[in-house]
Parts: sequence; C-alpha cells; structure tokens
Amino acid sequence: ALRFYRKKVGKEVNGVEDSVIFRSLQALAVPLIGNACHVFMHGLNSVQIYGAEKLQQALQERPKDKPLLTVSNHVAAMDDPFVIASLLPPSVMMEAQELRWTLCATDRCFTNPVLSTFFRSVKVLPVNRGEGIYQKGMDMALSKLNNGGWVHIFPEGSRSKDGGKTIAPAKRGVGRLVMDADSLPVVVPFVHTGMQDIMPVGKRIPRTGKRVIVVVGDPINFDDLMAENSNDSQHISRGDLYDKVTERIGQRLQQLKVEVDRLAAEQKAELQNRHTADTVNDGYKVWQQVDWESFGIGNMLSAAAEHSSAQEPPKQAEPEPRLEEEQSVFSPISRVPHWFSRHTDASELM
Repeated sequence: ALRFYRKKVGKEVNGVEDSVIFRSLQALAVPLIGNACHVFMHGLNSVQIYGAEKLQQALQERPKDKPLLTVSNHVAAMDDPFVIASLLPPSVMMEAQELRWTLCATDRCFTNPVLSTFFRSVKVLPVNRGEGIYQKGMDMALSKLNNGGWVHIFPEGSRSKDGGKTIAPAKRGVGRLVMDADSLPVVVPFVHTGMQDIMPVGKRIPRTGKRVIVVVGDPINFDDLMAENSNDSQHISRGDLYDKVTERIGQRLQQLKVEVDRLAAEQKAELQNRHTADTVNDGYKVWQQVDWESFGIGNMLSAAAEHSSAQEPPKQAEPEPRLEEEQSVFSPISRVPHWFSRHTDASELM
C-alpha cells in the first residue's frame, strides 16, 4: 500500500535550472516571450479578465518569503504561457525571477536537448508521468515554494479531454505542494474559457480573432486544515490531508467554472443581439439607397410617403406620438423606419 508522509525538502534542490547559465537565459527569455504572449492575447485576440487584481496583489504584496501557488483548469497546450501572460502587466513580466515556475511532463517538453534547454530557460520543471507525488520534479517545485517563489500547476494533471467543457478531478500532487511547503502558500485559483478556440487539439499554430474569458478567484483558505495537521490527537493521516486540500481546490475550480460559463453565455447572447441589430440597420440603409425610380415605382412611394405625413398630427414636445397615429396602413415605406426604431437603439447608429 502507498504510504504518505511529509517529505522534507530544503531550499536547495540540485537542478540545472538554477545554474548561472540558465538564470541568464531566463532573464532574457521570460520577459521577451511573456510580453510577446501578452501582445498576442490582448492585441490579436480579445481577453476579458475578472479579478486580475487578486493575482497581482498576491504576487506583489504578499509578505517576503511567502510562497504563491496558482491553480487553474487546463484546456490547451498553450494555456501557459498565453493565459498567464494575459493576466499580468508587461512591466511585471520584466522581472524574470519573480515570475512563475511550472511543471511539464518529460515525455512532452524534455524529449531532446534543444527542447530541454528551451523549457528550462522559461522556468519549466520536468516531472515524470507515473512516478507519483514524491518524485524529484515535485521536490523541485516545493523547493521553489520554500524559497518564497511562485509555482503554477494544473491540478487536473493533463489537458481537458472534452475541449474545456468540464474540469477533471484534481490530483493529489497539488495537495502535497500545499501541505508540505515550509510556509502555507497563498493559493490563487483561476478558470478560463476560449483557449480551445485559439489552440484547438491537434493544431500547432495559435489562431487569432478569438475571445478568452478569465475569472480569478479569491485565495483559498486552508487554516482549518493546518490546525488539524498540528493537532496530533486527531491522528489524521497525511494522505487524508492531501485529499482534503485537493478536494477543496477542485471544488473552488468547479465554482469558478460555473461563473466563467455564465459570463461566456451572456456575452454570446449579447453578440447575437448586436449582430441582429446591425443586420436590421444595414437592411434599412440598403432600402434607403435603392434607386426606386429605375424600377418605375418612385412616384408611388413618394406619394405614399406624402400621404402618410399629411395624416400625422402636429408634433408635440410631450408626450411622444404613438406609433399607430404616425403610420398609415396604406404606407409601406413609413412602416420600415418605425419598425426599425422599435427594434434598435439610436445610440448604435452614431
């Protein structure tokens, strides 16, 4: 049976990522790639962020040596760095040493020396699938937290299998990062949707002109679990503590998922209504621009319009004349503007 325990990890874990060479590469690569991703997301796509200040506050205002752990859903291969970069101001991304570390499977990101060098240069740590929560990659992530750093992790462990429609249950590894850190991390969750359109499964080149919505939640509180952990009389197993933390993080992500889906549905309906209004507006403009004289009915329409205006009562400031009094049943041209004015907002024509 698998035995759970607290594996003490120091602030120094041997890794080439901390060498002078890679620190220099990180100082160049992280700001360059981060700001390029920021421009791509905000310049070539549309990103709407709710609660961005919560992440920025946790990143810039947390006490010194206080670790930061961010957790999010995983939809597309480029969630990190695209979504992370979209959440931060460009000026913040200039400080490479203050930005996040993240994890990636060795069979995906570290398959050859070139890829290994690149991903280490952008602060990615290698983990091996199937080696469990006590492997070296997890120890290295804990070491970053113990140094007061920022680690980002996808609790699902892999990308969504249904294009981001649902969030898979969180895995126990995130529970270990929270409970085994020397100091309880600030845990900030966020959930996004729309990355499945920018980087569909099987595509290698990101698309433009798409909409992404990100909702950042409040930091997750674990004080009650820390109290249970310090109370030896309750004899709570380490595995149970990991599971409770993991479950709480998973529940919070599910709650944010409901919120982001609601916002996406509202915006989709708003865009559809706006499209309908634009279509009506364009149709009315076409009606006005048609040369009815060439069809031989210009005089007929003009006479109908004059007949309609002759039957209108004198204009009064208050109240506005009713629709029935303004239009004639024999005036087809007069019906168009009134029908149009009832179904569109005048401000949209300006």
